Amino acid sequence: QVQLVESGGGLVQAGGSLRLSCAASGRAFSNYAMGWFRQAPGKEREFVARISRSGITTYYADSVKGRFTISRDNAKNTVSLQMNSLKPEDTANYYCAADERGSYRYQSTNEYEYWGQGTQVTVSS
Repeated sequence: QVQLVESGGGLVQAGGSLRLSCAASGRAFSNYAMGWFRQAPGKEREFVARISRSGITTYYADSVKGRFTISRDNAKNTVSLQMNSLKPEDTANYYCAADERGSYRYQSTNEYEYWGQGTQVTVSS
């Protein structure tokens, strides 16, 4: 198993930047592909970014391509999400998730076995 704790959320103005971190504890962090999802009030949880076990391969939702960057440090058991050029539409609770099976359906919440508690990101206009 793995336990996940997000941090780094806060209030920023449109056009600003924010860096989210996810700290993992437990066994074999490098065996998990990792993802970031977000959920706004009244909306479904949506895919944001994905990174492979090695950190070599990444995927992004079209809405954040070119603005967000996912990375990981397996030696420190952490995964990060650098968010630049933030928009009010990015306002949501952001969640870190772990996928032990390394599914090709990486955009689906159903493919991730473990989740953090979330961290709130609010972008003002």
